[in-house]
Parts: sequence; C-alpha cells; structure tokens
Amino acid sequence: MIEKDVEARKEDLETRCGFVAIVGRPNVGKSTLLNHMLKQKISITSRKPQTTRHRILGISTENNAQCLFVDTPGLHAPTGKALNRVMNETVHNVIKDVDVVLFVVERFVWNEADERVLEALKYSEVPVLLIINKIDLVKDKAQLLPHIAQLSSKRQFAEIVPVSALGGHNLESLEGLIRSYLPESQFLFPDDQVTDRSSRFLASELIREKVTRQLGDELPYDVTVEIEKFEQIGATLHIHGLILVDRKGQKRIIVGAEGDRLKQIGTAAREDMEISFDCKVMLHLWVKVKSGWADDERALQSLGYSDR
Repeated sequence: MIEKDVEARKEDLETRCGFVAIVGRPNVGKSTLLNHMLKQKISITSRKPQTTRHRILGISTENNAQCLFVDTPGLHAPTGKALNRVMNETVHNVIKDVDVVLFVVERFVWNEADERVLEALKYSEVPVLLIINKIDLVKDKAQLLPHIAQLSSKRQFAEIVPVSALGGHNLESLEGLIRSYLPESQFLFPDDQVTDRSSRFLASELIREKVTRQLGDELPYDVTVEIEKFEQIGATLHIHGLILVDRKGQKRIIVGAEGDRLKQIGTAAREDMEISFDCKVMLHLWVKVKSGWADDERALQSLGYSDR
C-alpha cells in the first residue's frame, strides 16, 4: 500500500525536461561546466582553445527535472577549412533547437569572439542565461557589479549568474535556475543515463584529450582519433585507437623518441578509461598520416564530425 502511494505521488509531480545549450567562445570553460553539472566527465578539456569539436549531450536527472545539456564547440571566426565550418554549423544548429541557452563568458573579458556568439543569439527567442565563469580568480568581487551592469546592456538576459565551473562555486543555484526555465514535459531518457554518446566515442575523445594536453602548442588542430576496435573480452576491454594527423612531422612529434610520447599518451588515456568504463582496459595506439582530413567533407562525416 505504501509503495502504491509513493508511485502515485511520483505521477502527480509536474515533470520538466528540456535541452540546454552551452555556448561561448573557445576556451571559456564550457566543457568544464558541463562535467561539473553532471558530476562526472563526459566532455574533454584542455587549455588549448577549440578542444571540443562535437555536439555532446549530457543528461542530468534530479527529482522531477531532466536537463539535457548540449556542449558545443567554441564559436570562432570562419575560415576556409571544412572542420571549422562544420563546428560553427553545429553551434548554430544547436541554438535553433534548444529550450534554454547558457552563454558562458570569462570574468572581465569581452572581445570580438564573445560578440560573435552574441550575434549568433540575436534571433533566439528562448531564455538566455549569461554565465560569468572563473570568478574564483577575481580578488575584488566589488568589481563584478559594474561589469555585470555593462554586460546586461548588451542584451535582455533572463539571468546573469557568476560561477566558477572548476571550483563548483554557485553551480547549485545555477542548476535551480535552469530547471525553472525548462518546459513541462516527460523525461526523454532513463533516470540513470548520463550521455547519448557511445563508450566508443568517449574512448576516442579521451585519447584526443591526452594528445592535446601533452603536446599543447607543438601540434595544430589537425589531429583526430578513430577507434578501430572496441571489444569486451572477459573482464577486459580491448581498444585499438588510430590517431590521424595531417603531416609526417606531426606523426614524429606524437610518437616521440623511441615511442616514449605515444606510450605516455596511451597510459594517461587508459587510466581515465578504466575509471570511466569501470573495468580493466588494454589500449593499443597507432599514428597514421591522412593528409587533408580536416578539409574533406566526406572524411569529416565518416569521423562523426557532421550532425547531418
């Protein structure tokens, strides 16, 4: 009888569910914000701008609300490369199809890249919350007030919320605000699901993160990862990853002297995978030169960069 009463009360609750885009210029902390909202890592991070290249959905379900966070690549100045065009296209498509937008900016910084994002939001009719990130680095908090007043003149924001995505400051308040803007709707995913991306995709992203973090400015953006094998054998997950680069010189940088750099990348990626997949992982990595992949529409589609 008690169980039936509990179920009845659950059904009486007004459920809310909606898509929440996280947008902003490159390297402003969007992926870090998503990971902290979900309380686990699904989107890779590094200090190198434009680390995020894909639309990544993170699912947070709490009580009667399900937030479907969409992490997006940083919106940047258009260039001739197909990869950049596809990433910008992804951002614009996401903005059109969500219920709430989180526009992330950094402390007192406001530049042309932020203006570009603001312009992309010009015709958005959904609530836009301006998230001022990295406020833990602001020593004199009184300086925030005139800055917030200046930002509020740029657009009618639904809310302006100072946070620290890395430190977790004010994120609970932000979560509550986001839930209040979600439309009434049934949940679209099971309560315990955290992302719509496959484990295979997460494995490729973890490898790319380690390449980006270890090599920093030594490599341009023309690096991607393809998973050739993803197979559970007994208690061990066997993963074969292929790191694609544009030129032979890039391959030499990733492999390193006697393969040392590639081993370091593999070890760091494997450790994260074992945490994410909760099992032992055998990871094998190779590096291959595939010239022009970042400017090849068909290659980008086969590598999962296009939502079309």
